[in-house]
Amino acid sequence: LEPATEHVAACLRVEPGDEVLARRKMMTANDVPVRIATSYFRADLFSDTRIAEPEFVKPSLQSAIVALGYAFGHAEETLTARPATRFEADTLDLDPGEWVVQVLRASYSTEGTPIHTLETICAATRHIFTIGQVGGADEF
Repeated sequence: LEPATEHVAACLRVEPGDEVLARRKMMTANDVPVRIATSYFRADLFSDTRIAEPEFVKPSLQSAIVALGYAFGHAEETLTARPATRFEADTLDLDPGEWVVQVLRASYSTEGTPIHTLETICAATRHIFTIGQVGGADEF
């Protein structure tokens, strides 16, 4: 659990500073850090589920969300290029002054309930978004 930033709170329809469930991972390419991906969930909906457990959710977060009774309705994505925060610069091993690209995807159920917000931070000069299907599933 961590406090929601203003932009995450808006996506999840909670107040800034409210505790939200965060699942964070970093991706590398040839040992070079290229992407920080953080999934955010409303604590009131997901804190007592397997999504809150520290292990990798298999086969996918989407299947775990569906198993909890939520059907995907729509998503909204916002793309922002901006200066990196100190954490992002340190984690992604950025050169001084290097910017990041932030992709914020807010996903909602068919009833309009905010069910998943994904924030992806990439070094603006080194990113490729490769999207693949989860093994045997028609989702990504």
